[in-house]
Amino acid sequence: MAEIYRASTTAPVNIAVIKYWGKRDPKLNLPTNSSLSVTLSQNDLRTHTTASCSPSYPKEDTLLLNGSPQDVSGARTQACFRELRALRKQLEDSDSSLPKLSSFPLKIVSENNFPTAAGLASSAAGFAALVRAIANLYELPSSPTDLSRIARQGSGSACRSLFGGYVGWEQGTATDGSDSIAFQVAPASHWPNMRAVILVVSAAKKGVSSTTGMQTTVATSSLFAARASETVPRRMQEMQKAIQDKDFEAFGKVTMMDSNSFHATCLDTYPPIFYLNDVSRAAIKIVESINAAAGKIIAAYTFDAGPNAVVYYLEENENEVAGLFKAILGEKDGWKGERGAKIKTSDVENVREAGGVAIDLLKDGVSRVILTGVGEGPVKTEQNLIDEKGEPVS
Repeated sequence: MAEIYRASTTAPVNIAVIKYWGKRDPKLNLPTNSSLSVTLSQNDLRTHTTASCSPSYPKEDTLLLNGSPQDVSGARTQACFRELRALRKQLEDSDSSLPKLSSFPLKIVSENNFPTAAGLASSAAGFAALVRAIANLYELPSSPTDLSRIARQGSGSACRSLFGGYVGWEQGTATDGSDSIAFQVAPASHWPNMRAVILVVSAAKKGVSSTTGMQTTVATSSLFAARASETVPRRMQEMQKAIQDKDFEAFGKVTMMDSNSFHATCLDTYPPIFYLNDVSRAAIKIVESINAAAGKIIAAYTFDAGPNAVVYYLEENENEVAGLFKAILGEKDGWKGERGAKIKTSDVENVREAGGVAIDLLKDGVSRVILTGVGEGPVKTEQNLIDEKGEPVS
Protein backbone atom coordinates (compact mmCIF):
# COMPACT_ATOMS: atom_id res chain seq x y z
CA MET A 1 0.00 0.00 0.00
CA ALA A 2 1.50 3.33 -1.07
CA GLU A 3 2.00 5.92 1.64
CA ILE A 4 -0.66 8.59 2.22
CA TYR A 5 0.78 12.00 3.19
CA ARG A 6 -1.51 14.42 5.08
CA ALA A 7 -1.48 17.85 6.70
CA SER A 8 -4.32 19.93 8.14
CA THR A 9 -4.94 23.53 9.10
CA THR A 10 -7.74 25.89 9.97
CA ALA A 11 -7.87 29.41 8.52
CA PRO A 12 -9.89 32.49 9.47
CA VAL A 13 -12.31 34.84 7.76
CA ASN A 14 -11.23 38.48 7.54
CA ILE A 15 -13.47 41.52 7.16
CA ALA A 16 -11.92 44.54 5.49
CA VAL A 17 -12.15 47.99 7.03
CA ILE A 18 -10.40 49.52 3.99
CA LYS A 19 -11.99 47.75 1.03
CA TYR A 20 -10.37 45.90 -1.85
CA TRP A 21 -12.39 46.64 -4.97
CA GLY A 22 -10.92 46.63 -8.47
CA LYS A 23 -8.13 44.72 -10.18
CA ARG A 24 -5.30 46.14 -12.28
CA ASP A 25 -4.52 42.58 -13.41
CA PRO A 26 -7.46 40.15 -13.24
CA LYS A 27 -5.31 37.09 -14.04
CA LEU A 28 -2.90 37.63 -11.13
CA ASN A 29 -5.55 39.24 -8.87
CA LEU A 30 -3.50 42.43 -8.55
CA PRO A 31 -5.56 45.17 -6.91
CA THR A 32 -6.04 48.80 -7.93
CA ASN A 33 -5.65 49.83 -4.28
CA SER A 34 -4.26 48.57 -0.99
CA SER A 35 -6.64 47.29 1.70
CA LEU A 36 -6.73 46.50 5.41
CA SER A 37 -8.73 43.99 7.42
CA VAL A 38 -9.39 42.51 10.82
CA THR A 39 -8.89 38.74 11.09
CA LEU A 40 -11.86 37.24 12.94
CA SER A 41 -11.75 34.54 15.60
CA GLN A 42 -11.74 30.97 14.33
CA ASN A 43 -13.97 29.89 17.21
CA ASP A 44 -16.78 31.50 15.25
CA LEU A 45 -15.87 31.38 11.55
CA ARG A 46 -13.25 29.14 10.00
CA THR A 47 -12.37 26.80 7.17
CA HIS A 48 -10.78 23.47 8.20
CA THR A 49 -8.76 21.87 5.40
CA THR A 50 -6.80 18.65 5.03
CA ALA A 51 -4.42 18.37 2.06
CA SER A 52 -3.10 14.95 1.17
CA CYS A 53 -1.20 13.32 -1.65
CA SER A 54 -0.22 9.80 -2.60
CA PRO A 55 1.11 7.93 -5.64
CA SER A 56 -1.90 5.59 -5.16
CA TYR A 57 -4.51 8.33 -5.76
CA PRO A 58 -6.36 8.59 -9.11
CA LYS A 59 -4.34 10.97 -11.29
CA GLU A 60 -6.67 13.98 -11.13
CA ASP A 61 -6.43 16.46 -8.22
CA THR A 62 -9.70 16.64 -6.24
CA LEU A 63 -11.32 18.97 -3.74
CA LEU A 64 -14.32 18.17 -1.55
CA LEU A 65 -15.94 21.21 0.12
CA ASN A 66 -18.63 20.62 2.76
CA GLY A 67 -19.13 17.16 1.29
CA SER A 68 -19.58 18.19 -2.34
CA PRO A 69 -16.95 17.81 -5.09
CA GLN A 70 -15.60 21.12 -6.45
CA ASP A 71 -14.20 21.95 -9.85
CA VAL A 72 -10.43 22.43 -9.45
CA SER A 73 -9.75 23.03 -13.15
CA GLY A 74 -10.33 26.81 -12.81
CA ALA A 75 -7.38 29.13 -13.38
CA ARG A 76 -7.33 30.36 -9.77
CA THR A 77 -7.11 26.97 -8.07
CA GLN A 78 -4.66 25.74 -10.71
CA ALA A 79 -2.40 28.76 -10.12
CA CYS A 80 -2.23 27.89 -6.40
CA PHE A 81 -1.49 24.21 -7.08
CA ARG A 82 1.13 25.05 -9.71
CA GLU A 83 3.03 27.55 -7.55
CA LEU A 84 3.04 25.30 -4.47
CA ARG A 85 4.18 22.28 -6.52
CA ALA A 86 7.00 24.36 -8.02
CA LEU A 87 8.23 25.31 -4.52
CA ARG A 88 8.09 21.67 -3.40
CA LYS A 89 9.95 20.57 -6.55
CA GLN A 90 12.78 23.00 -5.72
CA LEU A 91 13.16 21.25 -2.34
CA GLU A 92 13.10 17.81 -3.99
CA ASP A 93 15.66 18.84 -6.61
CA SER A 94 18.05 20.04 -3.91
CA ASP A 95 17.61 16.95 -1.70
CA SER A 96 17.19 13.61 -3.46
CA SER A 97 16.16 11.84 -0.23
CA LEU A 98 12.83 13.71 -0.11
CA PRO A 99 9.72 11.88 -1.38
CA LYS A 100 8.54 13.32 -4.72
CA LEU A 101 5.31 14.76 -3.31
CA SER A 102 5.13 17.40 -6.06
CA SER A 103 4.42 14.66 -8.62
CA PHE A 104 1.59 12.99 -6.65
CA PRO A 105 -2.09 13.82 -7.16
CA LEU A 106 -3.62 16.01 -4.45
CA LYS A 107 -6.77 15.10 -2.55
CA ILE A 108 -8.15 17.98 -0.48
CA VAL A 109 -11.10 17.97 1.91
CA SER A 110 -12.40 21.22 3.32
CA GLU A 111 -15.22 22.20 5.68
CA ASN A 112 -16.60 25.64 6.57
CA ASN A 113 -18.49 26.14 9.81
CA PHE A 114 -20.63 28.83 8.10
CA PRO A 115 -22.70 28.98 4.86
CA THR A 116 -20.58 29.39 1.72
CA ALA A 117 -21.41 32.41 -0.48
CA ALA A 118 -23.63 33.99 2.20
CA GLY A 119 -21.44 37.03 1.83
CA LEU A 120 -19.18 35.89 4.67
CA ALA A 121 -15.85 36.04 2.84
CA SER A 122 -15.78 32.27 2.51
CA SER A 123 -13.33 32.34 -0.42
CA ALA A 124 -10.75 34.21 1.70
CA ALA A 125 -10.73 31.57 4.44
CA GLY A 126 -11.01 28.80 1.84
CA PHE A 127 -8.00 29.73 -0.28
CA ALA A 128 -5.91 30.68 2.78
CA ALA A 129 -6.61 27.22 4.26
CA LEU A 130 -5.95 25.50 0.92
CA VAL A 131 -2.57 27.19 0.44
CA ARG A 132 -1.50 26.85 4.09
CA ALA A 133 -2.50 23.13 4.22
CA ILE A 134 -0.60 22.27 1.01
CA ALA A 135 2.43 24.30 2.19
CA ASN A 136 2.36 22.25 5.43
CA LEU A 137 1.96 19.00 3.46
CA TYR A 138 4.94 19.94 1.29
CA GLU A 139 6.93 21.13 4.36
CA LEU A 140 7.71 24.42 2.60
CA PRO A 141 9.88 26.92 4.49
CA SER A 142 7.80 29.77 3.01
CA SER A 143 6.68 32.62 5.31
CA PRO A 144 3.02 33.76 5.48
CA THR A 145 4.09 36.75 3.34
CA ASP A 146 5.53 34.42 0.67
CA LEU A 147 2.37 32.30 0.76
CA SER A 148 0.21 35.44 0.53
CA ARG A 149 1.44 35.93 -3.08
CA ILE A 150 0.07 32.48 -3.91
CA ALA A 151 -3.20 32.71 -1.95
CA ARG A 152 -3.89 36.09 -3.59
CA GLN A 153 -4.08 34.35 -6.96
CA GLY A 154 -6.85 32.12 -5.61
CA SER A 155 -8.91 34.91 -4.04
CA GLY A 156 -7.57 38.42 -3.53
CA SER A 157 -8.67 38.83 0.07
CA ALA A 158 -7.34 35.34 0.95
CA CYS A 159 -3.84 36.79 1.17
CA ARG A 160 -4.96 38.69 4.30
CA SER A 161 -6.27 35.51 6.00
CA LEU A 162 -2.73 34.10 6.30
CA PHE A 163 -2.14 36.43 9.26
CA GLY A 164 -4.01 37.05 12.50
CA GLY A 165 -4.86 40.43 14.02
CA TYR A 166 -4.85 43.54 11.83
CA VAL A 167 -3.61 42.91 8.31
CA GLY A 168 -2.74 45.04 5.29
CA TRP A 169 -2.51 44.03 1.64
CA GLU A 170 -0.01 46.15 -0.25
CA GLN A 171 -1.25 46.77 -3.80
CA GLY A 172 2.32 46.73 -5.17
CA THR A 173 3.50 48.10 -8.50
CA ALA A 174 5.37 45.18 -10.11
CA THR A 175 3.65 43.66 -13.15
CA ASP A 176 4.42 40.11 -11.96
CA GLY A 177 2.69 40.75 -8.60
CA SER A 178 5.83 39.97 -6.59
CA ASP A 179 5.25 42.99 -4.32
CA SER A 180 1.46 42.61 -3.98
CA ILE A 181 1.58 40.91 -0.60
CA ALA A 182 -0.06 40.81 2.81
CA PHE A 183 1.63 42.14 5.95
CA GLN A 184 0.64 42.23 9.60
CA VAL A 185 -0.12 45.76 10.82
CA ALA A 186 -0.44 44.52 14.42
CA PRO A 187 -1.05 41.12 16.05
CA ALA A 188 -4.38 40.41 17.76
CA SER A 189 -2.60 40.75 21.13
CA HIS A 190 -1.84 44.43 20.39
CA TRP A 191 -5.57 45.35 20.49
CA PRO A 192 -7.30 42.22 21.74
CA ASN A 193 -10.60 43.74 22.83
CA MET A 194 -11.89 44.43 19.29
CA ARG A 195 -15.28 42.74 18.87
CA ALA A 196 -17.80 42.41 16.05
CA VAL A 197 -21.42 41.46 15.66
CA ILE A 198 -22.37 40.26 12.19
CA LEU A 199 -25.99 40.67 11.14
CA VAL A 200 -26.63 38.01 8.51
CA VAL A 201 -29.26 39.59 6.30
CA SER A 202 -29.95 36.70 4.01
CA ALA A 203 -27.95 33.61 3.26
CA ALA A 204 -28.83 33.79 -0.43
CA LYS A 205 -25.99 34.04 -2.95
CA LYS A 206 -25.28 37.61 -3.96
CA GLY A 207 -26.72 39.10 -7.17
CA VAL A 208 -23.50 40.35 -8.79
CA SER A 209 -20.32 38.38 -8.12
CA SER A 210 -17.44 40.45 -6.75
CA THR A 211 -15.19 39.53 -9.66
CA THR A 212 -17.67 40.78 -12.28
CA GLY A 213 -18.78 43.74 -10.17
CA MET A 214 -15.36 45.17 -9.49
CA GLN A 215 -14.27 45.05 -13.12
CA THR A 216 -17.43 46.86 -14.23
CA THR A 217 -16.70 49.52 -11.59
CA VAL A 218 -13.13 49.97 -12.83
CA ALA A 219 -14.43 50.32 -16.39
CA THR A 220 -17.35 52.70 -15.79
CA SER A 221 -17.23 54.58 -12.46
CA SER A 222 -15.86 58.14 -12.47
CA LEU A 223 -15.69 58.16 -8.64
CA PHE A 224 -13.50 55.08 -8.67
CA ALA A 225 -10.28 56.70 -9.91
CA ALA A 226 -10.19 59.20 -7.03
CA ARG A 227 -10.96 56.43 -4.53
CA ALA A 228 -8.02 54.33 -5.76
CA SER A 229 -5.48 57.13 -6.23
CA GLU A 230 -6.26 59.53 -3.36
CA THR A 231 -8.83 58.32 -0.84
CA VAL A 232 -7.52 54.83 -0.07
CA PRO A 233 -3.79 55.69 0.23
CA ARG A 234 -4.71 58.41 2.76
CA ARG A 235 -7.04 56.10 4.68
CA MET A 236 -4.47 53.29 4.79
CA GLN A 237 -2.19 55.66 6.72
CA GLU A 238 -5.01 56.88 9.00
CA MET A 239 -6.15 53.33 9.73
CA GLN A 240 -2.66 52.03 10.52
CA LYS A 241 -2.17 54.92 12.94
CA ALA A 242 -5.59 54.32 14.57
CA ILE A 243 -4.66 50.66 15.12
CA GLN A 244 -1.19 51.49 16.49
CA ASP A 245 -2.77 54.07 18.85
CA LYS A 246 -5.75 51.80 19.69
CA ASP A 247 -7.95 54.79 18.86
CA PHE A 248 -11.43 53.38 18.30
CA GLU A 249 -13.03 56.68 17.31
CA ALA A 250 -10.54 57.13 14.45
CA PHE A 251 -10.78 53.42 13.55
CA GLY A 252 -14.58 53.58 13.52
CA LYS A 253 -14.88 56.75 11.49
CA VAL A 254 -12.48 55.57 8.77
CA THR A 255 -14.17 52.15 8.70
CA MET A 256 -17.64 53.62 8.12
CA MET A 257 -16.44 56.22 5.61
CA ASP A 258 -14.54 53.64 3.60
CA SER A 259 -17.52 51.28 3.49
CA ASN A 260 -19.66 54.18 2.25
CA SER A 261 -17.04 55.14 -0.35
CA PHE A 262 -16.87 51.58 -1.68
CA HIS A 263 -20.68 51.32 -1.96
CA ALA A 264 -20.81 54.77 -3.58
CA THR A 265 -18.49 53.55 -6.35
CA CYS A 266 -20.77 50.50 -6.76
CA LEU A 267 -23.74 52.83 -7.16
CA ASP A 268 -21.68 54.95 -9.58
CA THR A 269 -20.98 51.85 -11.70
CA TYR A 270 -22.98 51.56 -14.92
CA PRO A 271 -25.32 49.75 -14.71
CA PRO A 272 -25.38 50.40 -10.94
CA ILE A 273 -24.60 47.66 -8.43
CA PHE A 274 -26.75 47.56 -5.27
CA TYR A 275 -25.23 45.43 -2.55
CA LEU A 276 -26.94 47.20 0.35
CA ASN A 277 -30.67 46.82 0.86
CA ASP A 278 -33.24 48.36 3.23
CA VAL A 279 -32.13 46.07 6.06
CA SER A 280 -28.50 47.17 5.58
CA ARG A 281 -29.53 50.81 5.69
CA ALA A 282 -31.55 50.14 8.85
CA ALA A 283 -28.38 48.73 10.48
CA ILE A 284 -26.54 51.95 9.55
CA LYS A 285 -29.32 54.01 11.19
CA ILE A 286 -29.12 51.97 14.40
CA VAL A 287 -25.31 52.32 14.57
CA GLU A 288 -25.66 56.09 14.09
CA SER A 289 -28.16 56.27 16.93
CA ILE A 290 -25.94 54.12 19.23
CA ASN A 291 -23.09 56.59 18.61
CA ALA A 292 -25.37 59.59 19.10
CA ALA A 293 -26.54 58.20 22.46
CA ALA A 294 -22.92 57.56 23.53
CA GLY A 295 -21.81 61.04 22.41
CA LYS A 296 -18.87 59.47 20.53
CA ILE A 297 -18.12 56.67 18.06
CA ILE A 298 -18.35 53.35 19.92
CA ALA A 299 -19.76 51.27 17.01
CA ALA A 300 -18.68 51.13 13.36
CA TYR A 301 -20.52 49.44 10.48
CA THR A 302 -18.94 48.00 7.37
CA PHE A 303 -20.44 46.08 4.45
CA ASP A 304 -18.71 43.89 1.87
CA ALA A 305 -20.20 42.98 -1.50
CA GLY A 306 -23.54 42.02 0.03
CA PRO A 307 -26.16 43.18 2.55
CA ASN A 308 -24.68 41.68 5.76
CA ALA A 309 -23.67 44.27 8.34
CA VAL A 310 -20.47 43.81 10.33
CA VAL A 311 -20.46 46.14 13.34
CA TYR A 312 -17.13 46.59 15.14
CA TYR A 313 -16.93 47.78 18.76
CA LEU A 314 -14.69 47.35 21.82
CA GLU A 315 -15.41 44.72 24.46
CA GLU A 316 -16.08 47.37 27.12
CA ASN A 317 -19.05 48.58 25.01
CA GLU A 318 -20.55 45.11 24.48
CA ASN A 319 -23.80 45.94 26.32
CA GLU A 320 -24.26 49.32 24.61
CA VAL A 321 -23.68 47.93 21.10
CA ALA A 322 -24.40 44.19 20.97
CA GLY A 323 -26.90 44.70 23.80
CA LEU A 324 -28.98 47.00 21.64
CA PHE A 325 -28.98 44.49 18.76
CA LYS A 326 -29.91 41.78 21.29
CA ALA A 327 -32.86 43.91 22.46
CA ILE A 328 -34.07 44.10 18.84
CA LEU A 329 -33.00 40.66 17.56
CA GLY A 330 -32.98 38.60 20.78
CA GLU A 331 -35.12 35.79 19.33
CA LYS A 332 -32.79 35.20 16.36
CA ASP A 333 -30.08 32.50 16.34
CA GLY A 334 -26.67 33.51 17.63
CA TRP A 335 -27.16 34.64 21.23
CA LYS A 336 -27.08 31.15 22.78
CA GLY A 337 -23.37 30.83 23.67
CA GLU A 338 -21.71 31.93 26.90
CA ARG A 339 -20.86 35.36 25.53
CA GLY A 340 -24.31 35.97 24.03
CA ALA A 341 -26.04 34.95 27.25
CA LYS A 342 -23.94 37.44 29.27
CA ILE A 343 -24.86 40.44 27.11
CA LYS A 344 -27.33 42.72 28.86
CA THR A 345 -29.96 44.14 26.54
CA SER A 346 -29.85 47.89 26.38
CA ASP A 347 -32.87 50.16 26.15
CA VAL A 348 -34.34 50.33 22.65
CA GLU A 349 -36.08 53.58 23.61
CA ASN A 350 -32.74 55.37 23.19
CA VAL A 351 -32.88 54.70 19.46
CA ARG A 352 -36.63 54.45 18.95
CA GLU A 353 -37.07 57.96 17.55
CA ALA A 354 -34.03 57.55 15.29
CA GLY A 355 -35.36 54.35 13.97
CA GLY A 356 -38.79 52.85 14.67
CA VAL A 357 -38.85 51.85 11.01
CA ALA A 358 -35.22 50.68 11.23
CA ILE A 359 -36.05 48.43 14.20
CA ASP A 360 -38.90 46.75 12.31
CA LEU A 361 -36.73 46.31 9.20
CA LEU A 362 -34.01 44.58 11.23
CA LYS A 363 -36.52 42.31 12.97
CA ASP A 364 -37.94 41.22 9.63
CA GLY A 365 -34.74 41.11 7.61
CA VAL A 366 -31.96 39.66 9.79
CA SER A 367 -31.86 35.86 9.76
CA ARG A 368 -29.19 35.36 12.43
CA VAL A 369 -26.36 37.08 14.28
CA ILE A 370 -22.74 36.00 14.76
CA LEU A 371 -20.79 37.32 17.74
CA THR A 372 -17.07 37.38 17.04
CA GLY A 373 -13.93 39.43 17.49
CA VAL A 374 -10.30 39.80 16.43
CA GLY A 375 -8.43 36.49 16.25
CA GLU A 376 -5.35 34.55 15.15
CA GLY A 377 -4.08 33.43 11.74
CA PRO A 378 -4.07 29.84 10.40
CA VAL A 379 -3.48 27.10 12.98
CA LYS A 380 -1.98 23.68 12.23
CA THR A 381 -4.19 20.88 13.51
CA GLU A 382 -3.87 17.11 13.92
CA GLN A 383 -7.57 16.74 13.21
CA ASN A 384 -7.53 15.28 9.72
CA LEU A 385 -10.55 15.23 7.40
CA ILE A 386 -8.90 12.42 5.41
CA ASP A 387 -8.14 9.08 7.12
CA GLU A 388 -4.94 7.04 6.85
CA LYS A 389 -6.45 5.09 3.94
CA GLY A 390 -6.90 8.35 2.02
CA GLU A 391 -10.69 8.43 2.39
CA PRO A 392 -12.70 11.48 3.54
CA VAL A 393 -13.67 11.19 7.22
CA SER A 394 -17.46 11.13 7.30
